[in-house]
Amino acid sequence: MSTLLEHTHVPVGPFTFDVTVGGPTDGDAVLLLHGYPESAASWSRVATLLNDAGLRTYAPNQRGYSRSARPDGVESYRIDHLVADVVGLLDALGLDTAHFVGHDWGAAVAWIVAARHPDRITSLTTVSVPHPAAFGWALREDADQKERSSYIRLLRTEGKAERVLLRDDAQALRAMFGDVVAPALVDEHVALLGEPGALTAALNWYRAMTSDFAETPAVTVPTTYVWSTGDIAMGRAAAERCGEFVDAPYEFVVLDGATHWIPEECPEPLARAILDRARATG
Repeated sequence: MSTLLEHTHVPVGPFTFDVTVGGPTDGDAVLLLHGYPESAASWSRVATLLNDAGLRTYAPNQRGYSRSARPDGVESYRIDHLVADVVGLLDALGLDTAHFVGHDWGAAVAWIVAARHPDRITSLTTVSVPHPAAFGWALREDADQKERSSYIRLLRTEGKAERVLLRDDAQALRAMFGDVVAPALVDEHVALLGEPGALTAALNWYRAMTSDFAETPAVTVPTTYVWSTGDIAMGRAAAERCGEFVDAPYEFVVLDGATHWIPEECPEPLARAILDRARATG
């Protein structure tokens, strides 16, 4: 039996975040953090599976994606702000701790929350993006990863990236999802990013990146990292080094043939990985 997902608004400081909530009210909490260029809707199928297993899920549209949490300026999207948003959401929801799950940029945020605030995380499941120190090493040392990440130069170019991605009914933005994400879901992601200022806000996550990401210390919470062999953005070198930066029980799950869009393409194996990690942690 599938659980109905509900949409709510959660104030955190000067902002209000749009959050999709589901599952039994007495279930263990799971915070689901989306990536770029997606939205909380990317978690719909995974969340339903977790809800049916008895977990309570919270999937926010993060800073820049929520209409009432879309400040101007690159500085507003520094990682310190993104981390503070997540901790603030936990506080506003009355959650001392939660199981954290993050995909793409959501994974990067989850890694850093785990490094800085391990007392707020029961377990960690990251998807596609490995620990920032492993990724930073690969960007410096691995030719394959350098090539895979070359697209970031465009995304960091103010003005040009917006023009390229949104012209012709956001053809370039839609093309990123290939044929593995349902067209209706792509429409939902694109509609959100087509709102005034939304795409610039999402791109500001990239523009605010600094080299100190690679200095993130090892995390000390039980962790599962899920990577797919068909991910065009994230190569094997960084994925295989990820476990070196986890000082806790760790599992590396490889999905053969899957693309970067794991939450939408592979909800069942991803939900199993999350459940296995949550149950093993207790």
